Amino acid sequence: MSLCFILLYICMHGVNTDEMKSVTEGDSVTLHTDLTEIQKDDQLFWRFGPKDARIAEIYKQSHPIYDDTNGIFKDKLQLDTHTGSLTITNVSITQTGVYKLTIINSKGNSYKTLGVSVYGVYTDEVKSVSVMEGDSVTLHTDLTELQRDDQIVWMFGPKNGRIAQIYKQSAPIYNTNGRFRDKLKLDNQTGSLTITNIINEQAGVYKVAIISSKGNLYKTFRVSVYAGLPIPVITRNSSNCSSSSSVSKCVLLCSVLNVRDVSLSWYKGNSLLSSISVSDLNIRLSLSLEVEYQDTNTYRCVLNNTITNQTQHLNITHLCQTSSDIVPHSYYGNTETVIRLVVSALMGVAAAAAVVVLIYDIRSRRAEQKRRHQTSVKH
Repeated sequence: MSLCFILLYICMHGVNTDEMKSVTEGDSVTLHTDLTEIQKDDQLFWRFGPKDARIAEIYKQSHPIYDDTNGIFKDKLQLDTHTGSLTITNVSITQTGVYKLTIINSKGNSYKTLGVSVYGVYTDEVKSVSVMEGDSVTLHTDLTELQRDDQIVWMFGPKNGRIAQIYKQSAPIYNTNGRFRDKLKLDNQTGSLTITNIINEQAGVYKVAIISSKGNLYKTFRVSVYAGLPIPVITRNSSNCSSSSSVSKCVLLCSVLNVRDVSLSWYKGNSLLSSISVSDLNIRLSLSLEVEYQDTNTYRCVLNNTITNQTQHLNITHLCQTSSDIVPHSYYGNTETVIRLVVSALMGVAAAAAVVVLIYDIRSRRAEQKRRHQTSVKH
């Protein structure tokens, strides 16, 4: 059955109320017909709920007739014999809903629809419950067993939308629309409510009304849903690193992305050094730390929420190096120049050697030719 619950009154989809009334549980409320006096041929019918169950009627100024087949209006209805207005005494949450009036007479029929919202008296005590996104959480009524006349009503959000109920040990009824589709489970024995595979949109205030013949009990829960946490990333902020003749310092950044409802902290051993917290979604959250290059202490960056945490330990040796450990860019440039000069020099030497060899070879050939010529002349 598809129901739309607004505050603590119930209205069927598509039903518009001509008038709405709000009342505190235990008080009385009167639903007016706006008639000054019932005429002799007037007939009035009062109906209640999604099934339009007839609960009261009066005909031709006769005595009122009350019809309470469900038992929720027992000894609580009073019809004014002059105007036909209906008064509900000692009202409770079970009387919340839509009331319809039909007036039949010789001049024609008229209709009126009224919505009644009943506010339960909740204590100031709110039980806080924290859960990781994707897990299940159970909100307990603290009852050991439901009695035959007990009614359990679970509500959610600032408008107290009714999301689940169980009445007289019958089958549970759920609001199957919207964010809670296929995610609610009512315990038939205790009335406790379990929300499965919970998401952030289901975080908020939950209320339960436990209605019985012995009296009514109300409880309030505040459910906080936390997403899984990423591991913090530590990087070196080179632009802020400094050095002097006596000490060199290294500036580090611990960062996380896309987090909310968390704290990011730096620890030196077990001592807290600094911390930053955010509640709204933060695209990038960062916290800086300045250490000396030769620092031998242990540091860690911790991201945490109410439920869990993630830790990244700092490796100073890896991220922070002294100036002597870092070869300047200019050094690499000078070395490259020297190498080029050496190569050029070597190539020059090789070329000179080649020229010397060539000259020697030419002279040797000429001397050999001259020697052969002289020998031939003698002969």
